[in-house]
Amino acid sequence: MPPRGCVLAAVVALAVLVAGWAFLDGWYGAGPLQKETAFVVPDGSSLSSVADKLEKEGAIESASSFRLRARFLASGNPIKAGEFLLPKGASASRILSILQGGEVVRRFVTIPEGMPSIMVYERLMAQPLLTGRIAVPAEGSVLPDTYDVERGETRAAVLARMQAAMTRELAAAWAKREAGIAVKTPQEALALASIVEKETGKPAERGLVAGLYSNRLKQGMLLQADPTIIYPITRGKPLGRRIRQSEIQAVNDYNTYAMVGLPKGPITNPGRDSIAAVLNPAKTDALYMVADGTGGHAFASTLQQHNDNVAKWFAIRRARGEL
Repeated sequence: MPPRGCVLAAVVALAVLVAGWAFLDGWYGAGPLQKETAFVVPDGSSLSSVADKLEKEGAIESASSFRLRARFLASGNPIKAGEFLLPKGASASRILSILQGGEVVRRFVTIPEGMPSIMVYERLMAQPLLTGRIAVPAEGSVLPDTYDVERGETRAAVLARMQAAMTRELAAAWAKREAGIAVKTPQEALALASIVEKETGKPAERGLVAGLYSNRLKQGMLLQADPTIIYPITRGKPLGRRIRQSEIQAVNDYNTYAMVGLPKGPITNPGRDSIAAVLNPAKTDALYMVADGTGGHAFASTLQQHNDNVAKWFAIRRARGEL
């Protein structure tokens, strides 16, 4: 029969082993999450506050146990702010590793080239993970692009980034403008770029369209850009029907069929390429254009050439049954 001291020592050793195993299992063993779960770490959070939040949201069993185990078993790397995805059954160790490693969920909002500000407003207001309200931004103030957004971020903050991007882009492009162009200020460039953006869906045509309208501006001709008729009616949204004669004749600050020069401001949010095209337009003597049936345009330098191109376009439309 072993001495009592040996038995006691064995019992103590076993207890230590069991306790140690429980301590490790509480850190490396499966956690209580029943499904993949989004977890947000606010800016400036400490390990203690994150542990409390993890317990409250059911990601760990005990905040105090999490803090204790982290002290002995984890690295001292800081926790990152942001939104994270915690896997189903993630251990406490795995959770802390995710929060320290910066595996942030990336969410995006895309503003396509030529999206008017009323639709930018609607897109931001429809984002359920953003907070707060915004007003419809000034037309032409938003740079079309894809932007990172975070859960809980304010719409005002997201919009401010979009507008700051346009300010930077316009300033950089203006600094590289060609001498002698038709526009005299960055705001005029933005207004003309918005017309170019709306007038053609073919990237290869942007320079030509910009050159054509630049020629018209320099010669004091009416720009006669259809999108400037539509803008006061729909604020840039699709009209959904043919333009009426009364709308062509309407006198307002945008209709370039009824006024010489540029509209009073942009009619959409132009992209980088349209801005660049206006500030470095193609060298062309074109003054007229009409659709060519392929999604692009036929360009002409004389009215007679233009009338011939218009006749071809009407022939195409009649063959399609559109007239």
